[in-house]
Amino acid sequence: MSKELKTITINEKSETTFKERLWVVIPVVLLVGLISTLVYNHHTEFSWDGFIAGFNQEFLIFFCIGVFAQLVDGTLGMGYGATSTSFLLAYGIPPAISSTGVHVAEMFTTGASAISHHRFGNINKKLVRHLLIPGVLGSIAGAYLLSDVIDGDAIKPYIAVYMIALAIIIIRKAMQKNIIKKKTKKLGVLASFGGFMDAVGGGGWGPIVTSTLLGNGRNPRYTIGSVNAAEFAVAFASGVTFMLFGGIQGWQVIIGLILGGVIAAPIAAILVNRIKRKPMMILVGVLIIILSLKTLFKLL
Repeated sequence: MSKELKTITINEKSETTFKERLWVVIPVVLLVGLISTLVYNHHTEFSWDGFIAGFNQEFLIFFCIGVFAQLVDGTLGMGYGATSTSFLLAYGIPPAISSTGVHVAEMFTTGASAISHHRFGNINKKLVRHLLIPGVLGSIAGAYLLSDVIDGDAIKPYIAVYMIALAIIIIRKAMQKNIIKKKTKKLGVLASFGGFMDAVGGGGWGPIVTSTLLGNGRNPRYTIGSVNAAEFAVAFASGVTFMLFGGIQGWQVIIGLILGGVIAAPIAAILVNRIKRKPMMILVGVLIIILSLKTLFKLL
């Protein structure tokens, strides 16, 4: 009898270990597959001289944007897309290239972030499962519209206004006091809307999904880790959609954001419980508003 119990226990442990490993194995396999596909399809577009020439002052700017945006997103659970898109638009990068660059970069940075949050035990797997499929479907729809239907230059001012709205949401959530915990209804609708707006606007998954969940009194640590983990699938889906319908443009933007974000991801996962959220959220919100206003003034 005791041998049977030991065998059952060992089998349960091995099954649990296998399931735990999947949270790391799946992102790694998808990222390796993505890198292999990109190298195979686009290797003729690059030369060693061009590669070296790409590491200039502009690349350093995109790299710094990637580091800052990932630190914001990894510690607050929101703001990567809004922060990086606001910086890129203010710098003069077109909306289609900005959104494509941000989402292709997010395929790597969110993968690194998901692995890091899993490593530090910040993930509620049930919450991830509820957000995953609706978020992916919403992001695919938004990415398709932006890459194949909507004129990016025409919606540039609307994206800037949308970014200001996201910034106000972030600041308002930071100022909330005495949050009463309540059950979040229609998680699927929330995830679909967040994924769609994230793809069209170049950001919004975190400010829409994370801020709503935190506003309902959910535990910040597990909410941020879970939303970041689900964001990997959302970013991957929208990134692949952008590549299929719009191709890949702005390699310097993409590589700068990827390297900066991947380096910052584990640091952000460590800082998630050590940083004061309120002043950080207010600072990020104000920064996004300033950058978005700068973009609007340029268009007037």
